[in-house]
Amino acid sequence: MILYIAEKPSLGRAIADVLPKPLRKHEGYIEAANGDCVSWCVGHLLEQAAPDAYDPQYKSWKPEHLPIVPQQWQLLPKKGSRGQLAVLKKLIKQADTLVHAGDPDREGQLLVDEVLSYLGTSSDKQSAAQRLLINDLNPQAVSRALGNMRSNREFVPLSTSALARSRADWLYGMNLSRAYTLQGRKVGYQGVLSVGRVQTPLLGLVVRRDEEIAAFQPKPFFEVLAQLQCDDGARFSARWQPSEACQQWLDAEGRVLARGLAENVIRRISGQSAHVQTVESKPKRQAPPLPYSLSALQIDCNKRFGMSAKEVLDTAQALYERHKLLTYPRSDSRHLPQAQFADATEIIATISQGAAELLQGCELPDPKLKSKAWDDSKVDAHHAIIPTHKVANLAGLSARERQVYLQVARQYLAQFYPHYLYLETQVQLQIAGGLFVAKSKQQQQVGWKQLFRQEQNHDEEEALTGSLPPLKVGQQLQCLKGELLEKMTQPPKHFTDATLLAAMTGINRFVSDPQIRKVLKDTDGLGTEATRAGIIELLFKRGFLQRQGKSIQATAAGTGLIHSLPDVATTPDMTAQWESSLDAISRRDMKYQAFMQPLLQQLTALVTQAQNSLPTALSGVKTRQRNYRNTTGKRTSKAARGKVGQTGKTVRRAERQTKAVTHGSKSAD
Repeated sequence: MILYIAEKPSLGRAIADVLPKPLRKHEGYIEAANGDCVSWCVGHLLEQAAPDAYDPQYKSWKPEHLPIVPQQWQLLPKKGSRGQLAVLKKLIKQADTLVHAGDPDREGQLLVDEVLSYLGTSSDKQSAAQRLLINDLNPQAVSRALGNMRSNREFVPLSTSALARSRADWLYGMNLSRAYTLQGRKVGYQGVLSVGRVQTPLLGLVVRRDEEIAAFQPKPFFEVLAQLQCDDGARFSARWQPSEACQQWLDAEGRVLARGLAENVIRRISGQSAHVQTVESKPKRQAPPLPYSLSALQIDCNKRFGMSAKEVLDTAQALYERHKLLTYPRSDSRHLPQAQFADATEIIATISQGAAELLQGCELPDPKLKSKAWDDSKVDAHHAIIPTHKVANLAGLSARERQVYLQVARQYLAQFYPHYLYLETQVQLQIAGGLFVAKSKQQQQVGWKQLFRQEQNHDEEEALTGSLPPLKVGQQLQCLKGELLEKMTQPPKHFTDATLLAAMTGINRFVSDPQIRKVLKDTDGLGTEATRAGIIELLFKRGFLQRQGKSIQATAAGTGLIHSLPDVATTPDMTAQWESSLDAISRRDMKYQAFMQPLLQQLTALVTQAQNSLPTALSGVKTRQRNYRNTTGKRTSKAARGKVGQTGKTVRRAERQTKAVTHGSKSAD
């Protein structure tokens, strides 16, 4: 008997649907006509044991216990999972062959592997297990995946990487959250100071941005435009480029801060001759945007529809599991396997039938065109998010589901249009000894951009550059007058869901160490595709972030926490190094112990540092967290809450919060 172990019941049902009929449904599994069975986990069935599972004394939060480092790691069944674990144990014992069908990512690999190990599966069965990678729940795609199974042993490094992340997060989150919560009590802060290796640096980004905005002092700056006229009467404008001699009146961005300087330029050029020094026209081409990864989809949906990161993930998950209209959504890839190109004609036809509105007023896509999206070297376990072969019934979708589906479908269609072509011209002119520049862009072929005509978010530079008259080197023009433009420097903008996600994916821009920044330029960033939305939401739930319209800002508690922690805990450098190391483990370039040993040394130092300092930045700050419960599970009074932790009782909410960071869930880091 072959036993397929899926990550979720929805995937299990999709596998069973392509096995020999009739199917027999049992409690916790489905049996095919040939005797093969499909069972499933329900997300993580197991979680890292709480500290008191290792020693009952750890139930009380006391500084002398820290750091808590398990000598022999333990996994325990999550609440309500024992029944399904019993089903799996029975089926594993009966099976001749095991097929691992976890989601095609790091956590999906560990999720099933840890169940096999926990249930005492023989080494022979584990070694012979196959790996089934499914990105599309439609029968045709599932059948194709069943014909392309690989040995599960190939994915041991991926599982080891996920295991290292899970244990490291437990050590870091559990110990530092306890250490700072205990110190917070000493300055009167009654909330849980939850510290995580991803959530805390993310909070740090927001706090620093808020403070940069608060401290910003606007300054006026000035630009000069020369209004020019050709002999035939054609007019255009050119912008003054300050010379080296003007540097003392410029800011770091090259903006003119002295009005007198700008006014002097205007007096000098008005009514003078202008001489064309250079004329450069270059044909430019812009390839279609790649298909979506989850983060790219979340960013675009936030910009266009105002959807939060979690809302986009939940919607895409529904389109994948319930409607079977999209492929696996928790993908970090924006590329597609070469073999998938053979499906292009059918998928284009599917989109054209179910979402014809995307093609209104457009040329038809050409399925023979092949964009740079198809690249086997950039695809591993999962590929970019694209529509499936199933025709969409848009009327049967919610408004959000419809928006997300159309966004993904349009991005896929763009792969079958030619490049956007335009001519970029730059002219340099000299007027009264000063250098002036005029630019223009002229569209030559709209290409894939015809699909995006309804959007108004055009590139600012492209929107501002008009056409130029025909000009030649040496040509003499007339400067009719100079025009002074007075502007004000602008503070950076508060983060939104879109810009915060963009910061997480491009975290190298926020890393202080130039060497680390260089290493991280091409890595996945802060957190993973599967966890980013959950991390942002977690900070809201914990009262560290708040929304002001579309803006995301830190609360007083969030700001106080960041100011109470050492820089290493609040900047992305350390966690970015973690991600780089975890990626190296998955590629067999680093061993598990080479990652864990330095981490343990650093953890000890951080705990000591926490215990030797008071978080005075939190003095007088009231917690926004609620529903504290003592060890009996009863809600405590306000007076009693102040004593929780000081009297040795555990705050259940804190345990739940730190456990969310440490049990390996895809929704927290």
